[in-house]
Amino acid sequence: MRIRLSLFAAISLAACGNGDPQSTQSSVSDGTKADYILVDKSDREMLLYRKGKIISRYKGIQFGDAPIGHKQFEGDERTPEGDYTISGRNPASRYHLSLRISYPNAADRAFAKAKGKSPGGDIFIHGQPNWSPLKRLKHDWTDGCIAVTNAEIEQIWKLVPDGAKITIRP
Repeated sequence: MRIRLSLFAAISLAACGNGDPQSTQSSVSDGTKADYILVDKSDREMLLYRKGKIISRYKGIQFGDAPIGHKQFEGDERTPEGDYTISGRNPASRYHLSLRISYPNAADRAFAKAKGKSPGGDIFIHGQPNWSPLKRLKHDWTDGCIAVTNAEIEQIWKLVPDGAKITIRP
């Protein structure tokens, strides 16, 4: 029974991955909603949690053109690090669908202000550019956002409600 269950899980994961070898997303179709997102920049992985249990995993996620380090200023091409929330969504995004991350927080604004600069904003989890025929661009390309495939953002869109907490780790 254990082997069969593992084989079934592997087949389900492969089917949900939409043929993308980087993806290991799981299928959650029972109305479960994530209450927490963990993004690990160094592992290029996003985990969705519900009550402390992983409900979905996405590998090979993409970041800004300068993926190392915390976003500090507008135009630095970095993806923020720290604790935020999902503060909105855009069904008409230029990147398939998008979920807004609440960057900048008070500490981000204060740091940028002390340096006489803007912290920037408009940081999202989103799909690939609407103009691209590719499932996934081959490099980091955003201006500081977190990019996934269009199939992945469709699932994330359904699983993640506004107000969900997100932690982005280096």
